[in-house]
Amino acid sequence: MARFFYNLILHLLLPAILFKLWLRARKAPAYAHRWTERLGKVHFPAYDQSPIWIHAVSVGEVQAIATFVKDCLREHPSTPIVITTMTPTGAERVQALFGDQVTHRYCPYDFPWAMRHFVQALKPQLCLIVETELWPNLLHACQVSMIPVILANARLSERSAKGYAKFKGLTQSMLDRITHIAVQNHDDAERFAKLGAHPDRMSIIGSIKFDVDIDPEWSHKATQYKQAWGTERPVILAASTHDDEEAQLLGTFESLRPRYPDLLLLIAPRHPERFNACAELCEHTALKWRRLSEHSLIDASTQVFLIDRLGELMPFCSAADIVFVGGSLVERGGHNPLEPAMLGKPVIIGPHTFNFALITKELANQGGLVQVPDQSALGKALEHWLDNKHQQLHAGQQARAYVEQHQGALDKLKTLAYAYLSSNA
Repeated sequence: MARFFYNLILHLLLPAILFKLWLRARKAPAYAHRWTERLGKVHFPAYDQSPIWIHAVSVGEVQAIATFVKDCLREHPSTPIVITTMTPTGAERVQALFGDQVTHRYCPYDFPWAMRHFVQALKPQLCLIVETELWPNLLHACQVSMIPVILANARLSERSAKGYAKFKGLTQSMLDRITHIAVQNHDDAERFAKLGAHPDRMSIIGSIKFDVDIDPEWSHKATQYKQAWGTERPVILAASTHDDEEAQLLGTFESLRPRYPDLLLLIAPRHPERFNACAELCEHTALKWRRLSEHSLIDASTQVFLIDRLGELMPFCSAADIVFVGGSLVERGGHNPLEPAMLGKPVIIGPHTFNFALITKELANQGGLVQVPDQSALGKALEHWLDNKHQQLHAGQQARAYVEQHQGALDKLKTLAYAYLSSNA
């Protein structure tokens, strides 16, 4: 009954959903590409074996599952992999990481007919959902077709748990259709259990985001960048920033420049549709700035560099001295602090970190991260590490040590997933 009312409301909202897609396409034209896939109109190659279906919403989830995909391609080369995302940036990341080794499609909106057609066309032997992307009709379609579903790297914030609890009947039916939930920590497990997840179908494996492979090419490019802008220059990277954060960061940077005239700020906005808006912000300052998309080279005179091309963040992260993680000075819940941490970079993050609350807390306790309440405190934290190189390096070492201490979730996830592959071979 709960799913009936869910579907009724969803169909009433169909015009608004399509209108929102059209609005998004106006700002980011990539949303208009292959839009019929979002309504379940898909075609797949003729596979020799039933594929694995991995659903990763956007860039962060694609990056998180990337090492699993690479290992699976190597260890099960005859098993096709289909990755679905909801965003074009996620699609671009899939293409950049795997090329034609995997098939990408957009995941349909959660209409029963769209999901039914998608699942029947794909006929996967396993569905792996990255993190907590729960959709009633997706799970129902998998159950009807007897497709096991693993919720991988699952996390559930207090805020999200309260939201799911408001729709107890629908939430319970979804949890009953999940074959196994591989949660990140005890807090996540407790929240899932309170919502109705059965303990026998849940395991605590940690976060696979600790097991990301470090590409040697990142270090190679970082060396080239440093040679271009000056090997002794202090460099701050502002990663995955959102609207209003860039303005705060530019203001903080200008206040720091009198004390640190060689300081270089790298800005990487989270969403590509905001690249031009960020460029306009830079244009309205007196700073000497350049943007990556114009194939500009950073030299000693460059003060601000806009990273406005996808897939380029990690080499710049490798080249930076201090990393600010965005989505945290504004109420977006923060982005992943583990990516700079695994490269041995000291991390600064704002107050809004509910997406990575436990990791933020533990990384701060380890001494690899500083959490600041506002822009003023951000400036002071940057000053402290710029003035104390030894403490800056020590914080980076502690950050890397924290990542290394928590690795191992990937092997546990592979054991879970591969068991279903062998049983369905």
